[in-house]
Amino acid sequence: MSSNLLVFVACAAVAVVLLFGLANMMRGGSASVSQRLMRLRVLLQFVAIVVIMGVVWWRSA
Repeated sequence: MSSNLLVFVACAAVAVVLLFGLANMMRGGSASVSQRLMRLRVLLQFVAIVVIMGVVWWRSA
């Protein structure tokens, strides 16, 4: 798998969860769903940062 694709997938996953969370808030959805989506987004952001830093490290080696 290309490292560019890996970075794109990680960032896209964060964006999708963010959009789902915004949609849930705008339609007045459940607060527990919003909280769960927020936690998932934070976790995915951590994973995306780790992936990006890993790709940067791998390319510089």
